[in-house]
Amino acid sequence: MAYAIEAQNLRKSFRMHEAVRGVDLSIRQGELFALLGPNGAGKTTTIHMLTTLLRPDAGSARVCGHDVVESPDEVRKRISVTGQYAALDEALTGMQNLTLFAGLHGYSHKEARTLAVELIESFGLAEAGSRTVGTYSGGMRRRLDLAAGILSRPEVLFLDEPTTGLDPQSRHELWELVRRLVKQGTTVLLTTQYLEEADQLADRIGFIAEGRIIAVGTPGQLKASTGGKMLTIRLVSGTDPADVCRLLASEHGLTAQPAGDEPIVKVAVQETALAHSVIGTLLRHAVTVDGFALDEPSLDDVFFALTAAHGKEAAS
Repeated sequence: MAYAIEAQNLRKSFRMHEAVRGVDLSIRQGELFALLGPNGAGKTTTIHMLTTLLRPDAGSARVCGHDVVESPDEVRKRISVTGQYAALDEALTGMQNLTLFAGLHGYSHKEARTLAVELIESFGLAEAGSRTVGTYSGGMRRRLDLAAGILSRPEVLFLDEPTTGLDPQSRHELWELVRRLVKQGTTVLLTTQYLEEADQLADRIGFIAEGRIIAVGTPGQLKASTGGKMLTIRLVSGTDPADVCRLLASEHGLTAQPAGDEPIVKVAVQETALAHSVIGTLLRHAVTVDGFALDEPSLDDVFFALTAAHGKEAAS
């Protein structure tokens, strides 16, 4: 099998903090792979090593068959990186930005102009091509930045949280553009904090926590790995979710997790009878429940389950 990205035991430290602690990755050619994890988990540091922006302290990585340390120039020829902040000149029009970037990639003026027109149209910016980028919305800027990112016809495209701050419609428009690139054969490594985004786009997903990959699989495989169903319990205002989590651990041996800032607790249960027992336990202990639901697990639930298990393992 041909791999576009391979990493073995990749490590990187900053002073006394080990940001990446032995990452292993194998991403197939033409695959969209999403790397998910909380802030500080090591996503961006991993991307920076794979794109030659940071030198690994240990381990190895190859992109398109070239070692990121021994042949960084060969790697850079074959990749493009697009992040959450568009690297565009706001005083120039969209067309002028793309023509400029195309010229920097070695196209003649005529070729650059032709390619810019093609990309402006295919990325849905034809009506805005003659306007300065300073007048563009966030979604339009992100589309233009993505268009600039593929001017070099990269074999591998790194998308580092590309839809951060976009409204739902703009996010969906960008999703369609990314899907089109993958269909054309581009390998995409996506980092995102939107789990729905990874669920919609990714062929496979890797979860990273505290600098280590803790799970890899298709969205379906990862959801199935939680086992059974996910019980979501909404508590009345003023109830401490942490107290409920401790109660369920003590009474049932279950690892529950608070869900965000709301009075909500989530816990994976193997069978419906256990869900009934959990609710009964809460009622017996005078925990007032505002509502509950038993559903198939989502990627959010996978994230909660994996981070809870990883935290429990790290503490033991």
